[in-house]
Amino acid sequence: MALHFETEEYANRLRRLTSKMREEKLDAMLLFAQESMYWLTGYDTFGYCFFQTLVVRADGEMVLLTRSADLRQARRTSTIEKIEIWVDRANADPAMDLKNLLSEMDLLGCRIGVEYDTHGLTGKNAKLLDNQLQSFGELVDASHLVGRLRLIKSAAEITHVERAAALADDALDAALPLIGPGGDEAAILAAMQGAVLAGGGDYPANEFIIGSGEDALLCRYKSGRRRLDAQDQLTLEWAGVSAHYHAAMMRTIVIGTPTDRHRELYSACRETMQAIEMVLRPGNTFGTVFDTHARIMDERGLARHRLNACGYSLGARFSPSWMEQQMFHIGNPQEILPDMSLFIHMIIMDSDTGTAMTLGQTYLTTTDEPKALSRYGLDFIEV
Repeated sequence: MALHFETEEYANRLRRLTSKMREEKLDAMLLFAQESMYWLTGYDTFGYCFFQTLVVRADGEMVLLTRSADLRQARRTSTIEKIEIWVDRANADPAMDLKNLLSEMDLLGCRIGVEYDTHGLTGKNAKLLDNQLQSFGELVDASHLVGRLRLIKSAAEITHVERAAALADDALDAALPLIGPGGDEAAILAAMQGAVLAGGGDYPANEFIIGSGEDALLCRYKSGRRRLDAQDQLTLEWAGVSAHYHAAMMRTIVIGTPTDRHRELYSACRETMQAIEMVLRPGNTFGTVFDTHARIMDERGLARHRLNACGYSLGARFSPSWMEQQMFHIGNPQEILPDMSLFIHMIIMDSDTGTAMTLGQTYLTTTDEPKALSRYGLDFIEV
């Protein structure tokens, strides 16, 4: 097997999960989120876009139902011993195969948790699932059960988080010499992704974001490249990735002379980041972090230019997004605890003046002040 962690690490995760299941009075779980399967067993694939599920009984028995293309993938990358295959065919209904499997596992009439809130379960497949199982047992939406367990990182996971952060720094190292008048976005992007891969890292769960000029105000990837002008702005959001664990960073870099508005927005970003560092500690909540962000931005008259979230938990994720379920937005009661890996981002997009400014880095929480995982700090970058 090709595993990133010792077998005892996976055994401990299974114990944590089954303990939580018993607490929630669940006889079984149907895991559809690829990151849940990966966290629990090491199973590593992109076949989750088709129907597949890992059935976990409260007594610890696990069976994977998947396609033939993923049979050897599961054997090679995971601790899963029992694998069942549903056959690709016209008008296939893999939910029927699942019902038969659950019956064989003596789960008829039981209380079964389902991970509905995941890109590993399409709307069509969810309808098939509900149609087959609505009279089989009691289905419970348990979409966030594993996600909450994954919020706290083990010592072995933190090793990968810190390696990912070093790779993120390496990516910025590779980009900076290429940023300047006439610089090619394509070359910058290639250098950043190349640095992560050359350092032994992985592809990220979503594309790196790169945009200059007017596109610097976008905070999503889009196709198309341009060369930098003598007076320009470049927004980058990227992540180092180790064993699928992400450490993200974000910067807006000014080419030429920064405008007063660039300086003003950067000052707001930095002040807010430093204020958040004071509350990114046990005893506060994710909602507290967002409230700090909103208060400072709004006091500076930037309410129209900021976002309605200022970061999220990071971990081992699969496409289409490296964002975890828990985000820094208004009213989130999730408590901040030690050993969380959390990405804080300040994103100000002033469409009135066409000015962009961002600042973001990943932190590891402790029993007190958070540990910033990048060696770059929060300094303004201009070329």
